[in-house]
Amino acid sequence: MESALPSLGSKPSSKKQWVWVGIVAVLAVAFVGWSLRGANRTALPGAPAPLPTLDGKEMTLASLQGKPTMLAFWAPWCGYCKQAVSTISKVAELAGSHAQVVSVALSYDDRAAVEKFTKDNHVDYPVLLGDNATAQAFGVDSFPTFYFVASDGRVSQKVVGALPTAGLLWQLFWAG
Repeated sequence: MESALPSLGSKPSSKKQWVWVGIVAVLAVAFVGWSLRGANRTALPGAPAPLPTLDGKEMTLASLQGKPTMLAFWAPWCGYCKQAVSTISKVAELAGSHAQVVSVALSYDDRAAVEKFTKDNHVDYPVLLGDNATAQAFGVDSFPTFYFVASDGRVSQKVVGALPTAGLLWQLFWAG
């Protein structure tokens, strides 16, 4: 009986063997990527000043250290952001006390527009009010944009565009 896997030192001769070689190569690349996942983490960009919250307080992004954090940057006029609200809420619910979910509103006309968006879409996670300096500091020019931050405050990933709940949870898990 012939093995589907090529022996070491031999060239693959059948289509089935080439498939196995491809699978092994993909797994090897995935393993190397996984093992180096913390090697290129960068410091969290800093907002120029503490950001106001919708409930009248102020928060610095440095105060989020201590737990993995998902920062969701959005705009009230963004249709994808409206669709992402329930996904972000589900991530916050599933993460529980193990991680933090915080959003930053950008590109809005006034505070009332942000308040209307959060009320109309049942936003149930903290909302910070960013400005152009915040968007520039984080390199946000598309919405939604997510930053996944490790508990030490270093960025593990930046993702632009909507992701399903499982994708957001996966990124938050790896930020851990």
